Amino acid sequence: MELYGYPLKAKFNQPRPPPPKVLPATNVAAGYKNRVPYNPESFTMPWMPNSYYKAAALNPTLSPLTESFPGLPPTKMVPFISERPSGVFTRHTLDDWHRSNMTNYKESETTRHNAERLRADLSRTIKDVYQQAKRTQGESTKNLGERINDIEYWKSELCIELDAMIRETNSLMDMQKRLERALADTEGPFQVAHKCLLNREKRMGIDLVNDDVEKQLVTEIKIIRSCRERLQQCLDTVNAQIMCNKEAWQELEKDLADKQLGHHIDNKCYQLKNTSRGIHFFKGVERIDATVSVPETWARFTDNNIFRSQSARAASAKLRASTESLLMGTADEMWRQFSKVNDAFTSRITEIANAKSKIQTHLAKTRQEIFQLETKIQVIQKTIRDKEVQLKVAQTRLDERSRRPNVELCRDAAQLRLVQEVNEINETLRNLHQCLRASEDMLQMLVRSKGVLEHDLVVKNNSLFIDQERCMGMRKSYPSTVQILGYV
Repeated sequence: MELYGYPLKAKFNQPRPPPPKVLPATNVAAGYKNRVPYNPESFTMPWMPNSYYKAAALNPTLSPLTESFPGLPPTKMVPFISERPSGVFTRHTLDDWHRSNMTNYKESETTRHNAERLRADLSRTIKDVYQQAKRTQGESTKNLGERINDIEYWKSELCIELDAMIRETNSLMDMQKRLERALADTEGPFQVAHKCLLNREKRMGIDLVNDDVEKQLVTEIKIIRSCRERLQQCLDTVNAQIMCNKEAWQELEKDLADKQLGHHIDNKCYQLKNTSRGIHFFKGVERIDATVSVPETWARFTDNNIFRSQSARAASAKLRASTESLLMGTADEMWRQFSKVNDAFTSRITEIANAKSKIQTHLAKTRQEIFQLETKIQVIQKTIRDKEVQLKVAQTRLDERSRRPNVELCRDAAQLRLVQEVNEINETLRNLHQCLRASEDMLQMLVRSKGVLEHDLVVKNNSLFIDQERCMGMRKSYPSTVQILGYV
């Protein structure tokens, strides 16, 4: 029986029997000495073993014949035939020929038996391979199906949370618009109160007093400013919350988009079969681990995104409620203070009086303070100029020392002291500049107070007209609470 895929064993590959120990005398050694036993190019069988070539390439050597040659009994001694023709030589006996045939038969039978056993093993192996591949592929397909179900679950959770976040963000943006309108509506009352103060500063002499009207106006300005600051802070908080909501919104959308793409890829992998198109070899792909998460961290990531969105929605709803309360509170507070200022104006119109001497005294003190502060400012400016010259010297020294060659660039005590000196001068200059800015700001405030006092001395007789006509005339146009709340 011929086996495909297995080369036939050459009969000359079998070990040769040893030559007889008693050989006739012959001159064939000289004939075989330089003879090439084979031509490699003449063989067309690539499976021919090298042992044949080695055996055929050996040069036989003959031993001299002796009657007492050990190894053969005297009865089996081959007679020396000198009459044998040259070139005729018998190498094997008939028994050797039969033994060689039997050996070949047994080896052929053994080889066939091994081949049959190998075929049986191969059949079982192939069957096991098919079963294992089917089982492994089934498990992979099952795992892909479970993965698709997990992705679909988290996709639905993400969609629900995304819709809720969109609604909450839109509601918060509506509240943002109301806050912006309410903040803009407080500008009118603030300007009215500020103009009332400016108009009352035009009173002259005794009428320029720090009366209850002015206190209430200042209080009103503070309240309006406080309300504006709170509204602005609330608006900033709302803007920050909107950004937080949008970030959570974007994270949800990104996670949902990744889930959709992953679902598409896994679904495509789930539907792939051995007969599907587009399957190829990707050598070494199993050794590339491009994963960045495990199922626990993957689920925790989406759960964290949903939890973050839920937290943002809860904070957003709480912020909307606090913003609504803030709008109501600020409107009520500003309206009550507006009524108090009007009552104070009504009382003050009937009792305008003040001491002109105090105004002049305050004016003189203010002028003196302005003069002294201007003197101090000049001193500070001169000190700054002197320090800048000192700083130039120190920095020039450092710059010149930076040009020292090679190892001469030593961080010595002089270098350290120069660096310390520069830092100290810079710190001193910063403090001086701060003092200068504070002095200039204070000078501006003193100049403003001086202008107010001087202006009040000039327009003393016009103070009643200011309180009754200008101030109360402007305050009749105060916006309503509905406008402050931002509903219109």
